[in-house]
Amino acid sequence: MPASNSVELLLLRHGIAEERPGGLDHPDRALTARGRQRTRAVIDALVSRGLCVERLITSPYRRALETAQIACDAGLSPQLEPHPRLQPGGAAASLVQALSGRVGLVGHEPDLSDLACSLLGLVPGSLALRKAGVIQLRGSGGSWQLQALLRPGLLLGSDAPA
Repeated sequence: MPASNSVELLLLRHGIAEERPGGLDHPDRALTARGRQRTRAVIDALVSRGLCVERLITSPYRRALETAQIACDAGLSPQLEPHPRLQPGGAAASLVQALSGRVGLVGHEPDLSDLACSLLGLVPGSLALRKAGVIQLRGSGGSWQLQALLRPGLLLGSDAPA
């Protein structure tokens, strides 16, 4: 078990969601059927490779909650916890400061990739996370390392649904 100051952090962007009504974001936008299918395939690929987290903290927006529920149903985590700091424009960095162990965060772009950039000391925008994409980080003693940046196509191969 990791030391109390050690964290393995999995950042998971929500899957493909419905179009923005009137071009504006809305918290009730759901995943599309394609988004649910692709997200489930990505999560299944991660779980089949032995990845799991003790806690899965998610944005309260519907598309992120649906993504997190798919992850729990597939065995990535035993529980999910909605948290307002993971909604678009939230203060995810302040949430990370109190984490330890193996934790997943489900949220939005550019917030998740900017969080990863901040932890790694990179310029914001240096990393980009696709829908249902994953960034895996390891932190200890205030220092962070990038373990993986995975777009769905890398996990699923060329036969996967687009």
